[in-house]
Amino acid sequence: MEAYGGDLNPVAVLISKGLVEIPPRFENLPPVNPDAQAGLAVGSWERAKGLAEDILFYGRWMRDRAFERIGYLYPKVELPTSEGGGEANVIAWIWARTVRSPDPAWEGHVPLVRSWVLRKAKNGKPEVWVEPIVDRDTQTVTYWIGEGECDRDGTVSRRGGTCLATRTPIAFDYIREQGREGQMGRTLIALVAEGSRGRVYLPPVLPAHDPVPIWSPRTLLPERTLGFRVQQYGMVEWADLFTDRQLVALSTFSEVLGEVDTVIEEHARAAGLEEDGRRLRNGGSGSTAYADAVITYLGFVVDRLADRNSIICSWDSGKQHSRNTFSRQALPMVWDFAEANPFSSSSGNWLGQVTWVAKAVAAAPGGGVGEVVQRDAVTRIEEVLSPVVCTDPPYYDNISYADLSDFFYVWLRSNLSDVWPEETATLLTPKAEELIANPYRAGSKQAARKHFEEGITEVLQQVAASQHLGYPATIFYGYKQREIGDGGAASTGWETFLQGLVDVGLQVTATWPIRTELANRPVARGTAALASSIVIACRPRATEAPLATRRELLDALQSELPSAVRRLQKEAIPPVDMAQSVIGPGMSVFSRYSAVLEADGEVMSVRTALTLINEILEGILSAEDTEFDRDTRWAVTWYDQHGHDPGPFGDAETLSKAKNTSVSGVVKAGIAELKAGKVRLLERSELEPDYDPIEDPRRTVWKLTHQLIACLDESEADAGDLLRIAGTSFGDRARQLTYLLFEIANRRSRASDAVAYNSLIQAWHDIARHTAVHVPASPTLGI
Repeated sequence: MEAYGGDLNPVAVLISKGLVEIPPRFENLPPVNPDAQAGLAVGSWERAKGLAEDILFYGRWMRDRAFERIGYLYPKVELPTSEGGGEANVIAWIWARTVRSPDPAWEGHVPLVRSWVLRKAKNGKPEVWVEPIVDRDTQTVTYWIGEGECDRDGTVSRRGGTCLATRTPIAFDYIREQGREGQMGRTLIALVAEGSRGRVYLPPVLPAHDPVPIWSPRTLLPERTLGFRVQQYGMVEWADLFTDRQLVALSTFSEVLGEVDTVIEEHARAAGLEEDGRRLRNGGSGSTAYADAVITYLGFVVDRLADRNSIICSWDSGKQHSRNTFSRQALPMVWDFAEANPFSSSSGNWLGQVTWVAKAVAAAPGGGVGEVVQRDAVTRIEEVLSPVVCTDPPYYDNISYADLSDFFYVWLRSNLSDVWPEETATLLTPKAEELIANPYRAGSKQAARKHFEEGITEVLQQVAASQHLGYPATIFYGYKQREIGDGGAASTGWETFLQGLVDVGLQVTATWPIRTELANRPVARGTAALASSIVIACRPRATEAPLATRRELLDALQSELPSAVRRLQKEAIPPVDMAQSVIGPGMSVFSRYSAVLEADGEVMSVRTALTLINEILEGILSAEDTEFDRDTRWAVTWYDQHGHDPGPFGDAETLSKAKNTSVSGVVKAGIAELKAGKVRLLERSELEPDYDPIEDPRRTVWKLTHQLIACLDESEADAGDLLRIAGTSFGDRARQLTYLLFEIANRRSRASDAVAYNSLIQAWHDIARHTAVHVPASPTLGI
C-alpha cells in the first residue's frame, strides 16, 4: 500500500520519512561499506537490510573516531581485589544536586538525593547503597558504598528537602531560588563499573579533566508549558540539561557525523551507485542520496544518545542501568542522576543506539511507496485521494509534543540541516498551530479548549469528507478518564474528541484496546497506570439514522454493554483500562443515532453519554456480586466499607445476615478474624501458606483471588500452579472478582490494593500459560 504521512512537527516528519519513505528507495540494495564489498559481512539484503548493515558499519566508524578524540574523558577505574582487581570501564557516574544548607550552623553544600539505593536485593545479591559520611569538623560530606539493607531515607521528597548534616528542612522555594541564582551545584556520589560478575559499585573518583564543549544548543526552553518543571530551578536553555562532558560527547559525535558523509558517498560510488549528484530530498537514489540516507539515521542516533545522556537520566536500581530522559513525556526535576559512558557496553552507549536504529530500518516493510511531508492534518488528508485514514491524535492537554520534541530538534537541526533544509528551517519546532490544549500558550484554559475543539472538529470533518468509503478510519486514543465536577466520571480530552467525532457525522463501528504501553515505564511502576490505547474504527453515519430518547439509549446500553464487558474480562484487559475500553462499545451505541434527546427535548451531549456509560459499567461490575459465594459477597461489601481496617462486630454480624452467612463462617473460611469485638479482613500476607483449594472445606472466590496475588508476588509459575489446581470455572470467578475489587479500591483511593488487583489481571495470560487452563485467542479487530 502507498503510505502518506504528514505532521507539523519536523521531528515527527523526519522519523516518519525514516520509516516509510527512505527504506523503499534503497530496497534490496547490498551494503556499500568495504567489509561488505569484500565479502566479510554475512547476511541477506532483502528490503532495507543492506541499509541497516551500513548504519551499523558507519556507526562503528563514528564511535572509533569519537573515542580517539575524547576517550580520555572516560577513564577506566581500578577495581578492588574483592572484585578481581585490574581496570574496568565505568558504566555510569552517579551525581546528586546540591544546595547551600539554610542552617547557618553548616556552611557548605548538602546533597539532594531521592534514594541512596544503587542495587536492589535480588537473586541472592544484597542491596547496595551510597553511604554519606558527614564530617562536622571540616563541614564536608564524603561518600562510601554500603551493602545489606539500606535504612537511610533520601534527603528530598515531594514535600521538600532535608539538610543531611543538621536535619533542617529545606523548602522547595529555597531550592528553586538557589537554582535560579546559579547556586545549585552537583557532587559525585558513586561510580558504576563493568565487573567480570556484573555491576561493581565504587566510591566516587572525580574525572581528571574539565571538558569544554565545542558547540551546545543555546536556544531557550519555553518559559512555561505542560510537563516542564526544570525552568523554575534555573535551567533556561536546552544546553542546561547536559553536563559539560555530555555536551562534549554529543558535539563530538555531531562533528564526526559531518565527516562520515564524504566517506559513505565515496564507498557508495565504489560499490557501483550512480554519481548523479541528486540529494535524497530531491528524489535521488544514487551515491549522494544514499549518503544522505545513512547520515539521516546516524543523526537519529545522536538524538537517541542525547536522550540517554542528560541530567534528567536517573539510575534504575532494579534493572541496574540508567533510564533515558523521556521515560515519560515530561521534563521533571531529577535530583540524583546518572551520567552514562557512551563508550561502555551498557545502557546509554553509542553503539547501543546505533543497533536500535539499524534494527528499525531492517524491519521496515518493503514494496511500498511512502511520502511524508510537513503539513497540518487537514491539508494532508485533503491532498490524498480517498485515503484510508489511520491516526493517533494529540491527547488534549496531556502532552506538549512540540515543546518536548525541541530537545531532539536542536540536535537534528545542527546535524541534518544540509540534508533536510526545509524541515530544519525554523529555529525551534512550530508551536502556534499545534493541536493541543495548552493553557500557557493559549492564555487560558478556555482559549486552549476552544483551540483544540475547533481544530479537532476541522480534522474530523476532513476525515468524514475524504475517507475511503470501503474502509473505516481508525483512530488511536489513550487518554485516561478522570472525575470532573458533579457530573460523574468523564474526561475533557475524551469528551472533546468524541463530541467532535459525533458532530461531524461519524459513527463508531468497532473498538478494541491495544497493549501499547511498557509495564516498566516509570509512570507504571507502583501505580495502576494505563497499559493500553483504544483503537476506534469509524464510518460515516447513515443519513437516515434515527433519533433516540434517553430511555431508548439506556435500554440499548444496558442490553449491549454486559456482553462487551464479559468479552473484555475474558481477554484479561487490565482493570485500569476497563473504563476506557468500555467507552468504545458505549459510543458505538450512542453514535448510531442521529441524536439522543433528553426529556426536555435538548440533545444529549457526549459528556452525559460518557457518564451513563460509566454508571452502567459500575452496575455491571457490582451485579457480579450475586455470582459469588456468600462469604465472598460479605467480604466484598465489608471491603468496600472498611478495607482491611477493623470494624464493629455488630455491623459485621448484621451484614452477614444479609449475605446469608455469619461472622463465625467467614472466620472459619480463613478470610477474616474476630478480635476484641472487632472484625477485620485478613491481608493476603496473612493467608495460609501452601493453600490448596481442593482440600479447603469452605472454598471462597475471595481467598483464591488473594492467594493468586500472593503467589504472583513470588512468580507467575506459582500463580499458574494454583490456578491449575483451582480449575477454569473457579479461576474465572476470581478474575471477575478482581475487576470488581479494583473498581472499589480505585474509588476508595486504596492505591496499593488497586495496583495488586490490576497486576493480577495484567499477568493473567502469562499465569494461564503455566497451566492447562484454556486461554482464549485474542480476537481479530472486527471492522
